[in-house]
Amino acid sequence: MLEVFDIKAVHIDDIPEMEEYDYIVTIDAQKYNSNITDFPGDEVAAIDHHPTMIPCSYRYSDIRICGACCSIVADYFKQSNTTLDTNTATTLLYGLKMDTDSFNRGVTDFDIEMFSYLHKIADNQKIISLYHNNMEIDDLHAYGEAIKNIQIYENVGFAAIFFDCPDALVAMISDFILGLDVVEFAVVYAARNGGYKFSVRNETPYYHAGSITQEALKDLGGGGGHFSMAGGMITAECVPMLGNNPEFAIRQRFLDVLKKLQVKPEEAETPAE
Repeated sequence: MLEVFDIKAVHIDDIPEMEEYDYIVTIDAQKYNSNITDFPGDEVAAIDHHPTMIPCSYRYSDIRICGACCSIVADYFKQSNTTLDTNTATTLLYGLKMDTDSFNRGVTDFDIEMFSYLHKIADNQKIISLYHNNMEIDDLHAYGEAIKNIQIYENVGFAAIFFDCPDALVAMISDFILGLDVVEFAVVYAARNGGYKFSVRNETPYYHAGSITQEALKDLGGGGGHFSMAGGMITAECVPMLGNNPEFAIRQRFLDVLKKLQVKPEEAETPAE
């Protein structure tokens, strides 16, 4: 997407002059999330579609539980009558499709409304091209590692990747594992800076991916997310707490929490909630 849409992204290492009074706006994330680096600046605003796990005060916040943060950003253009160019509309629509797994995961009426708004402006042929060409050759190594290490316990699938790979790729592999006919709850984790990065997926009505991930990783780094999808991490300094067999300890933590937090059928939520 950076290449196709000519997005100018700057790495934090290229902003050495950041001071504590500089403003930071977090989008698709909130301060204190496990996947957020604490920069020297002041997080003055948050725009996100995830539940708040650790409360934080901002000068401005817009936290809406919906399928994609791109829907919230699109709504700003719509409500303010700001001209939306084709490139930006295409970027937002692609993000909306990916985050909701083509409207099969966590989608709300609001997301559908924003899809209709963006669809009229976006370059849909470019979206089709991106959607069918979102994997690089090197990504196959991560898929191979996950397939080699997959372990299934009833309807729960675990897969470990013992080398660093991008967050988006870990999430894609988590979706891939969930696609197995016997798996309804998938936990995929990859080595990251001496610790682990997690992506969790749920398609049952009786588990909450965010709550389960938060509980399973508490005191080890952190995690959280939606009913159907979540993320988290174990920091390098907490890995020794897993003992001599970290993979076994991780699986046991999740399995214990799954058993404890399973919702009774009559109390189960629908995935969209």
